[in-house]
Amino acid sequence: MKSELRNNFYILSLGCPKNEVDAESMSYALRKASFIFVDDPSMANFLIVNTCGFIEPAKEEAIAAILDLAEIKEYNLNKNKPAFLIVTGCLGQRYAMEIYQEFPEVDLVLGTAQYDLIVSSVQRLHRGEILRDTLPGKPGSIKHLYQGEQAASDRSYAYLKIAEGCSNRCAFCAIPGIRGPLLSRPLEDVVAEAAVLTERGFKEIILIAQDTTRYGQDIYGEPRLTELLQRLIKIPGIGLIRLMYVYGDVFSDRLIDFIAEHPQVAAYIDLPIQHASDKILKSMGRRDTNKHLRELIAKLRSKIHNLIIRTTVLVGFPGETEEDFAELKQFIKEIRFDRLGCFVFSPEEGTRAYKMPDLPSREIAEARHDQIMSLQKTISLAKNQERIGKTYDVLLEDISSDGLFYIGRSYGEAPGIDPSIYVLAQAADINIGDVIKVKIIDTDDYDLTGVSVHEFT
Repeated sequence: MKSELRNNFYILSLGCPKNEVDAESMSYALRKASFIFVDDPSMANFLIVNTCGFIEPAKEEAIAAILDLAEIKEYNLNKNKPAFLIVTGCLGQRYAMEIYQEFPEVDLVLGTAQYDLIVSSVQRLHRGEILRDTLPGKPGSIKHLYQGEQAASDRSYAYLKIAEGCSNRCAFCAIPGIRGPLLSRPLEDVVAEAAVLTERGFKEIILIAQDTTRYGQDIYGEPRLTELLQRLIKIPGIGLIRLMYVYGDVFSDRLIDFIAEHPQVAAYIDLPIQHASDKILKSMGRRDTNKHLRELIAKLRSKIHNLIIRTTVLVGFPGETEEDFAELKQFIKEIRFDRLGCFVFSPEEGTRAYKMPDLPSREIAEARHDQIMSLQKTISLAKNQERIGKTYDVLLEDISSDGLFYIGRSYGEAPGIDPSIYVLAQAADINIGDVIKVKIIDTDDYDLTGVSVHEFT
């Protein structure tokens, strides 16, 4: 005898913080419609995986997650418990037909412009409708983006997505085809959401988009990020504002000066440069040059006190020679980024770089990746040693499993991607969620160790 179908759902989000926002949007909409979130997939009737499909490793992770949830669905069905498997997000947008063909366990695929359909789709599945003929439409929608009430409340920070899509068309990037062109949210919409997030007690608001620096270009005719920041800092009680995913070619002096003059905006810039060889930058379709990047970074560091710069580079791009790679390494040696992530080029269908000639072998590309990360490890340790003896405001977010350390972040560490600050848990009046002054006393290659300042008084 078949069990009664209940309203329990489980959602797994893969990939970047932008995907996390979309997952929270779906979760909130379902809960508002009286569906119940469970954190154990075996207890759920509706299994949702919000996928990333940006590069090959992300696709592999998404496929593995689909297979895992398919097994759980099969287990539930064998227990006479109704179960449905829903795939959403980037992989669904790119490969809906293939997912239906390869995974008969999947009941529905929704693309990146269909998050607002999650409630009606689940309700239709609940009624017994077959939806395997549903295909993603044209990408590009901001209808689902408001999440002031829906951001996860179990953490100290909230992501605020200010735009969807991207119009840059870098040769290696599939995002415009997955997410559509740049679609900015109106200023008033973003400010209203930030006010709600502040009222809910989030101590840090992280502005995200595929390209935050071009925010507003599509609806106002020019970038409006500085104007947005001007409005945000006026919100009573707003915490730290952090910028992610900025592009150097439109990083204006006005924006630099604003960040320098307003401590509410973190002295932290996430500036993915991708490469430092002009030849490779041009082939990638990037609008920057080695010279401009050097000038921009010098200007940023001269104007913004104690600035932390994070970057991302891509190695193994078609046509990258040993000379190009050497130029990238030299650039990193000289610039000494505070944080750096390195990726190996992945040929992606639908991009200009997919069939470009002169692709370095995987072995060479991975060796270059390892060289970059080894170099950055040395730089990171040296940078961390420079911080010993300095004092920072640190937001405590967790405690180590042995109870010996609180784990936190200063303005210089973005959540999820940067190292942590470990604070000796010696003071009885310190709690998770507090912002305390911490003196750095030790470091390893990436993480820092500190003590609360009042332990010295």
